[in-house]
Amino acid sequence: MSTITTKDGVSIFYKDWGHGQPIVFHHGWPLSSDDWDAQMMFFVLQGYRVIAHDRRGHGRSSQVSDGHDMDHYAADVAALAEALDLKDAIHIGHSTGGGEVTRYVARHGNGRVAKAVLVSAVPPLMLKTASNPDGLPIEVFDGFRRDLAANRAQFYRDVAAGPFYGFNRPGAKPLEGVIQNWWRQGMNGGAKAHYEGIKAFSETDFTEDLKAIDVPTLVLQGDDDQIVPYKDAALLSAKLLKHGSLKIYSGYPHGMLTTHADVINQDLLDFVRG
Repeated sequence: MSTITTKDGVSIFYKDWGHGQPIVFHHGWPLSSDDWDAQMMFFVLQGYRVIAHDRRGHGRSSQVSDGHDMDHYAADVAALAEALDLKDAIHIGHSTGGGEVTRYVARHGNGRVAKAVLVSAVPPLMLKTASNPDGLPIEVFDGFRRDLAANRAQFYRDVAAGPFYGFNRPGAKPLEGVIQNWWRQGMNGGAKAHYEGIKAFSETDFTEDLKAIDVPTLVLQGDDDQIVPYKDAALLSAKLLKHGSLKIYSGYPHGMLTTHADVINQDLLDFVRG
């Protein structure tokens, strides 16, 4: 397997296919780089070099005890970019991966990043606070932690079969292979990393990171996202970015990269080429 080792001894697994301008994909919680299959195949066939890694504690990377926070996630990406000498790269992040992209580009991406894309992403801040009154209450995330600790396998099955892809909506046709693949990716990771990652994606405030990003950044989200409410995510993020552009998809779920890959991939390609 292709891996790098970070300064604190964590083995980070990655895929690196093709040649040309690099596109780096950052996966959501609690998944792995495998969640980007539809995008990586699409872009490698378009002549790009495509790279995706498993976040620490996820997928095939080390199931370490510590460092499950956005600062470490971003530093791990910086280590990967340095090891692969990535320049003029485009970073695309989904959900928690969008937070990872935001912090990486803001703090480590100077001179290496050409563009960024945030898809159904957690910035600026998911948690309800005095300064973010439209966020989700802490009880929502406490519930995630409770369900994960009690029966992670059933929790992951329920998320994938329900709100993540919108399969719980009237008239929706659940795709069993998609549900099983989500569950497989989640169960390949470490329970402790996933448990602590809930705090990382829900309580990290990316406001200043978004303001600091000075490369063109595309923000995409569906208005039927049941995981990350778009009004407190994409709409606010686009306003904070210096060079942000926004597209909202009517009726699309959180996992629209899978359920509507044909539409999203073309929009990503248009942005990358633009």
